[in-house]
Amino acid sequence: MTQHEQAQDERARDERGGEAAYEPDPRRWRVLAVSLVVGFMSLLDVTIVNVAVPSIRAGLDTSAATIQWVVSGYALAFGMTLVAGGRLGDAHGRRRMMTIGLVGFVVSSAAVGLAPNAAAIVLARLVQGASAGLLTPQNSGLIQQLFRGEERGRAFGMFGFTVAVASATGPLIGGLLIGLLGEENGWRSLFLINVPIGLVALALIRRLVPDNHVGAGPESAPKDPRIDVVGAVLLGLAVLAVLYPLISLEGGAGLPLLVLVAFPPLAWAFVRWEKRTVRLERPPLLDVSLLRGLPGYANGLLVGTLYFTGFTGIFLVLSVHLQEGEGFSPLQAALLMTPFAVGAATTSPLAGRLVGRLGRRVTLVALGVMMTGTALASWLVTSPTDSLWWTLAPAMFLAGVGGGGVISPNFTLTLAEVPPRMGGAAGGALQTGQRIGSALGAALLMTVYQAVGTVSSAPVAARAALLAALAVLSLAFAAAVRSWRRGD
Repeated sequence: MTQHEQAQDERARDERGGEAAYEPDPRRWRVLAVSLVVGFMSLLDVTIVNVAVPSIRAGLDTSAATIQWVVSGYALAFGMTLVAGGRLGDAHGRRRMMTIGLVGFVVSSAAVGLAPNAAAIVLARLVQGASAGLLTPQNSGLIQQLFRGEERGRAFGMFGFTVAVASATGPLIGGLLIGLLGEENGWRSLFLINVPIGLVALALIRRLVPDNHVGAGPESAPKDPRIDVVGAVLLGLAVLAVLYPLISLEGGAGLPLLVLVAFPPLAWAFVRWEKRTVRLERPPLLDVSLLRGLPGYANGLLVGTLYFTGFTGIFLVLSVHLQEGEGFSPLQAALLMTPFAVGAATTSPLAGRLVGRLGRRVTLVALGVMMTGTALASWLVTSPTDSLWWTLAPAMFLAGVGGGGVISPNFTLTLAEVPPRMGGAAGGALQTGQRIGSALGAALLMTVYQAVGTVSSAPVAARAALLAALAVLSLAFAAAVRSWRRGD
């Protein structure tokens, strides 16, 4: 029986009452809490380093181009390993992959914090990003495995809360630590703090996180644990062909955009290879034909990618604008963006509870609120500097209220029909789209900000960048409407 036929058989069995085989693990909420702590750490390190770049550059006396890779190397390695990390967790156990990934993350975090020079930091950040790529997809895999029905929506609500808060509070936490410990070496604490937290989490993982077969029914574990190495290499190179030029463009280098021409043939080769692997009844890295046929998966992937394209770059542009254009300190800039995190924290759990009853309508309403907040922010960002606390902050809160209702429902709806045995790989693919969207959004919005800034004032440039974000969010809204009309 092929993987596609096997998955169809699993779904048919569920419809006939096969869910009766599912037995809730009494530890499932504690397991979720531990996995979300680990997920928060790995996602936080995407943004927390942004405010530390000037301090790292001054402390190590190196170039801006080199320091750019302290930020970008992590995101690059992270995005390249997500799907492979998810598949490894599906095949060889999520507890095992969380253990391996967390050990790598803790060791590389210590290496960054104690690094004597910029080259050592860049190398350690690459390892740290690859380790995070092994860790993060285990979150969605565990949720698919341990939860069903409305509980799964609530669990993804907590996951969405984690993603939103980690993304929005990274600069704030970084600014606070540097402010407390000083400019010269305070940046090292951003990485060293991962060590004690990671060691505690490691002990809890070994104690609480179950093997894949626990709570998921006997059919959920894959029969063949072999890993599709060729598929992993092809997909990794395809992701590299997108992320590397986008990250380079964000740093001001346009020539690497030529690498984008390698993406279509690499993506075509990956799809062909995966189809051949399935045809030969070998375990694929990601059964693209199966996922394309699952209700809601392709549309959910598109919604998530477009949302992160419009959402993530907002923080980068506002951080740069508030510091360089308005004269705010890193901590002040982070505090002004904190209302977004507060708004997202308020609505993420609620959206997770409602998605089971309202479906894609939750995403539509949330995106509408997010777009309203972004539109207000684009209008108010040109306010006088001393009034931004009373004008821009409420708009960011409103945008956060909407943003908190996008991520968790989209995860729930996108992965609803994915068999638990594929939860890690499918979730990894969804998060890879988010990482690509984040890189694309950061490059797009910073390019708009810099281009408009050469012919107009900084506030007008910030408005133009926010309007570009609003345009991308409108595309995400259109994709969500399409998904709703199709009943996904």
